[in-house]
Amino acid sequence: MRKRQRQPVRRKIEVSRYKGRRGGIRRVLLSLAAAGCLCFALLFAAVMLGAHDQVEGDPQTMVVLGCQVKPWGPSILLQDRLDEALAYWQEHPDVTVVVSGGQGPDEPFTEAQAMAGYLLSQGVPEEQLLLEEESHNTIQNLRNAKQLLEEKGHTMEDGVVIVSNGFHLTRARMLAGRVGYENVSTLAAPSSHWPSRLKMYIREPLALVKSFVLDR
Repeated sequence: MRKRQRQPVRRKIEVSRYKGRRGGIRRVLLSLAAAGCLCFALLFAAVMLGAHDQVEGDPQTMVVLGCQVKPWGPSILLQDRLDEALAYWQEHPDVTVVVSGGQGPDEPFTEAQAMAGYLLSQGVPEEQLLLEEESHNTIQNLRNAKQLLEEKGHTMEDGVVIVSNGFHLTRARMLAGRVGYENVSTLAAPSSHWPSRLKMYIREPLALVKSFVLDR
């Protein structure tokens, strides 16, 4: 009697190899996802680390960073910044205030104009306000405000206090140092509009990377 020939096992080997490759790809993707989550968590921690008041000395110069303007005036986030600036002004009535922000395509007027109008309505004297109306991002806010202060003869020897919402301040402080500010203090305005607050805390870690690499 002839022996029964063994069946080829090529198909099983190919399936095994395919499963092995698929498993390897899955592990790589999971590793990349884990690395991405870790990087985002570290960046988020950096954002949160700067999201509070850090005032050194007695700054007599203030820069309020711009934010969206609505047809009826400052957005809620921008009002938060302005109210924080007002609180500081009430304790330091001689402070020079720079309001910084140009006009976006969906804004009825410049952010600086909207901010100045709000502060004037709350009693800040016009002669203490400087309007910087050309900038369209944070590094331009800071660079143009510094140039305007220097043109007006303000040396900022006592330092400068930058006002923005808390989520924005880590990046603002980094960029302020990059454009030549010294003795930087920060005031963290609340973010009372919860949808915007959630959006910005997700966006800001990515914006921090973008600014670190590109904003010069």
